[in-house]
Amino acid sequence: MERIYLDNAATTALDPEVLDAMLPLMRDDFGNPSSTHHFGRKTRSAIETARKTIANLLNASPGEIIFTSGGTEADNTAIIRSVIDLGVRHIVSSPLEHHAVLHTIEEAEKQYGVRVTWLDANSNGHLDLTQIEQSLKTNDKTLVSLMHANNEIGNLLPIQKVADMCKANNALFHSDTVQTMGHYSIDTKMIAADFLACGAHKFHGPKGAGFLFKRENLKTHPFIQGGAQERGYRGGTENLYGIIGLAKAFEIAHRDMQKHREHVSGLKKRMIERFKSEIPGVSFNGDAEGESLYTVLNVSFPASDNGEMLLFSLDIAGIAASGGSACSSGSNKGSHVLGALNVDPKRTNVRFSFSKYTSTSDIDKAVDAVKRLIGQSLVHS
Repeated sequence: MERIYLDNAATTALDPEVLDAMLPLMRDDFGNPSSTHHFGRKTRSAIETARKTIANLLNASPGEIIFTSGGTEADNTAIIRSVIDLGVRHIVSSPLEHHAVLHTIEEAEKQYGVRVTWLDANSNGHLDLTQIEQSLKTNDKTLVSLMHANNEIGNLLPIQKVADMCKANNALFHSDTVQTMGHYSIDTKMIAADFLACGAHKFHGPKGAGFLFKRENLKTHPFIQGGAQERGYRGGTENLYGIIGLAKAFEIAHRDMQKHREHVSGLKKRMIERFKSEIPGVSFNGDAEGESLYTVLNVSFPASDNGEMLLFSLDIAGIAASGGSACSSGSNKGSHVLGALNVDPKRTNVRFSFSKYTSTSDIDKAVDAVKRLIGQSLVHS
């Protein structure tokens, strides 16, 4: 059976060029980067070259890039160290954030007595910028933590505008940019963010590798204690192969960004148009046709007799998609994002997400499969 992968917001396939860049480090150059002999110096040099590659693409300095195990660690580090080291007593965030942010903020509230302001979202999932500005009028040191693009519904935050608000009010700004790194060009000299998070596997890099961009003037202690790796900001032997793969994937993503954006945007538009014209009552969660991440489409299908089994049935038909964030799979709880938007629980919601390896044929076959599975069993009110 041909299988079609439309769950790229969860993870992406490793680019063959990335694997080629990683293999020499896996086969031959195995030295510990902290060792002072030839083997260690060679791998240390490879890591620092990777750091410079990433920094150049972000218009940052190499000292602002801290390699991590991925986006979750980067988000955790930014939030917790802001509270412990930078005096943050007030956090502004949204109930639509990834659990890597939500649970960390809840922990900061419980463990350190931080006050939290939760922003409201409209029915399309957009935040009220006026409410953000009002929340910054406080004597408490504030951290604003808002994702650049929502991993479930794809809504985009006007990141530069929010960063400017924070800067004007002497607040720190952390953005979970896991879904947008490698898909949008981010200039850290233009966007006054203090912390940005990245996970390599969202843009065809290896799992278990990522980085935290941390503004150079912010002095914090390590989130993970151990040795003096990462210039004292993260203990533990570096994930050598992952870091090299991360840098190569980041380089490829920026090299081919415009071409792939046009390709993937066309796929998303095609799926929207076919669903709208061929499935009565279909709608889209979030601002799918407006300010939205081009790699993600969250579709709301009318109630049907087999709606609860749609994801399972799609998998049986060879179509991989998601009901929400992959980090919640295995949980009996529904999507916290769709819950916050008061989406009708009787409808069936599926997140389709695309990559440079997705084809027009994949889109057409997926739409045809959905039509077969629910088209004849719609519940008419």
